[in-house]
Amino acid sequence: MTNSTAHGRRALVVGLGISGIATAIRLHKLGWEPVLIERAPERRKGGYFIALFGTGQASAKRLGVMETLVDRSSPQMRTYEIDRGKRRYKGMSFVDVPGAPRPLLRGDMENSLFAALPRDVEIRFATVPTRIEQDGRGVDVTLTHTQSGTSMTERFDLVVGADGMRSTVRQLVFGPHENFFYPLNYMIGACLLRNPVRGYATHEGLVLAEAGRSAWVFPFANHNPTVLFSYRVDDVAAQFRGRPIESLRKAYGPEQAGSVLGQLLDEFEAADEYLFDSTHQVRMKSWHKGRVVLVGDSAWCLTLYSGMGASTGLAGGELLGNMLEKHPDDVERALFQWEEKLRPFITHMQLHGLKTRQFFTPANETQRIIRGATVRLMGNRLIGPLAQKILRNNKETMLDIVAQESRATVA
Repeated sequence: MTNSTAHGRRALVVGLGISGIATAIRLHKLGWEPVLIERAPERRKGGYFIALFGTGQASAKRLGVMETLVDRSSPQMRTYEIDRGKRRYKGMSFVDVPGAPRPLLRGDMENSLFAALPRDVEIRFATVPTRIEQDGRGVDVTLTHTQSGTSMTERFDLVVGADGMRSTVRQLVFGPHENFFYPLNYMIGACLLRNPVRGYATHEGLVLAEAGRSAWVFPFANHNPTVLFSYRVDDVAAQFRGRPIESLRKAYGPEQAGSVLGQLLDEFEAADEYLFDSTHQVRMKSWHKGRVVLVGDSAWCLTLYSGMGASTGLAGGELLGNMLEKHPDDVERALFQWEEKLRPFITHMQLHGLKTRQFFTPANETQRIIRGATVRLMGNRLIGPLAQKILRNNKETMLDIVAQESRATVA
């Protein structure tokens, strides 16, 4: 069955996450008719720590969602570097780096974006693309309902894959995942803590950084903290052969866990929802083919080590709309110019993410020592401001790119 519409241009947006909803909002503002599909049977709940930097904050304002975001920051927040004993000293977290990043739960950002979606935007849950074929004028997509198994083919003027690192759209149009995955050989585990860490206030964050493994506790105002485990592995596949908690306990052993790490591992084991996955960057020569384009983790997946995943997801979706507005009668030219403007920054941030991975989780003892010295230097009154200025300039370059294009299209 083929279904089409004579009213305006239709865009299929695959994925009801940050990148997908942001893109749908921007397209709707242009007069497009976005149709959002999501593999899950309902909206996901909760989520884990994200930092929204200036790039993402500016896009959120222009998309009309910044004012509705829950403010999870607090002037009382502080972070401590700890070990398995009782030693601790002043540390630095993502909320302490330059650029005043805003600490959020991923669900906070998705809730605000979802609330900003116009009511006439169609959303279909439990739906995935199973075939994508295109010609010079449009794209035929077969959509399958995962619960009933029924399928229908529809015609779209544009298909946006915003369905995450293991993107179905990318697999159908560009090829197998392994062609584009750049493995980092690290595992991550995350969950929401049911209780504050014993011996610490709710506004205090913690970092346990050892050679090849780390555990981070991110505090929030008016919300329980979250924990992030990150550890280096040689055999990624082996981490999935047992229960996630078994892999975590083995990775952080055989030494005694101590009170803090022990509680964090116990919390993960008891969590109703958790994240446990390997880390990969996605590297592609092109993020678009004809009238199919990938956005966010589907296209580049900066990984959590960059800290810019949510910000680039928002800004990438906004910039895509800007280019389509600039070239309303030439979709492929719009996609080409979108990628031309965005790619240099994304390439830079992928390289930056490989470096900041050492800040998250030092690979060896030498990196651990260097990391500790760096954290102390960043807190130095004389050296710290200079280092922070360099970091701020590196992270906020894309703000200028998107802002300039926004002003140009409005003019």
